[in-house]
Amino acid sequence: MSQSPILGPAQGPLRVVIEQPRRWFGRRLLWIALVISILANISLYGMYQSYFQSDGEIHEKFHSLNKHALDKVAIISVEGTILEGDGFVKKQIDRVRDDEHVKAVVLRVDSPGGTVTGSDYIYHHLKELVDKKKIPLVVSMGSMAASGGYYVSMAASAPSGTDEKLIFAEPTTWTGSIGVIIPHYDLTGLLEKWSIQDDSIASAPLKQMGSPTAKQPPEIREEERKILQTLVDSTFDGFKEIVLEGRPGLKNDPEKQKAVFTGQIFTARQAKTNGLVDELGFIEDAISRAVKLAKLDESEVRVVQYQKPVSPLTELLSQSRSSRLDLSALLDMSAPRAYYLCTWLPGLELKPRQ
Repeated sequence: MSQSPILGPAQGPLRVVIEQPRRWFGRRLLWIALVISILANISLYGMYQSYFQSDGEIHEKFHSLNKHALDKVAIISVEGTILEGDGFVKKQIDRVRDDEHVKAVVLRVDSPGGTVTGSDYIYHHLKELVDKKKIPLVVSMGSMAASGGYYVSMAASAPSGTDEKLIFAEPTTWTGSIGVIIPHYDLTGLLEKWSIQDDSIASAPLKQMGSPTAKQPPEIREEERKILQTLVDSTFDGFKEIVLEGRPGLKNDPEKQKAVFTGQIFTARQAKTNGLVDELGFIEDAISRAVKLAKLDESEVRVVQYQKPVSPLTELLSQSRSSRLDLSALLDMSAPRAYYLCTWLPGLELKPRQ
């Protein structure tokens, strides 16, 4: 038998095995691309972390100017009757304090005022905010910025310390109402008609000071009024000090002081004439002033405002609670309390909105 020089005696036909090229190089490229993508996303998060919401109790919303800018002007809103200083207004202040990108603040005030303590609490923390961050705060008044609403407006300031134009009132704004009131109602005559008598047991007559149902002898009533008037006068002196500090132009003008410290409410034009506001303008004007005071460019600034995130379940529970009698609110209303408040029926606004 002849042998094939190629196949050999025991070999069959020649078989050719073709191996696929290894794919390790392609897989390595995919892993490299994935790592680069992760690093890029981490870098973007660090650069734009202010766009991510880290606080479930407050939501940042774009308002105006450049939506993609890093530097911000923050709008802090004070709306409705001020009953608690540590409510949503304080959350807005805290958010601004912790945000390094906020370079200026516009305080939007639309409030008839409220309690003395709540108004002073907000004023104190606003002043602390601008002092620590060294940023300007410009005020924009809405439909009303009266009494406690005007009190918190006195937080307006510029880091330069110069007498800048810092308070803007819309042409239809009502403001002023600088004064203090302790609501008090005498219901003893009405109770007598219903044959009802307040038979409370107190350690001393003045323990029931301000009670609308306790029928006190005339001398005790007179003493009560003197004490309450002293409290009002002392608190009013504090209010005037805050105003004169915030409105240095009034310090050397006794005639204007007589006009503005009467408790009167003023139109925007009257307020400007009396030195209570600086300019008539809208929130856009206040924003432009804040940007200028912060030495920023409007094309490179993002204006933001804050909202409370509300889910359907939260809204439903809130409405359910509001439909029930709130005993704690009624007891709080009946307690003697001083107000920086402009209203014809003080003490009956029970639901704080700030």
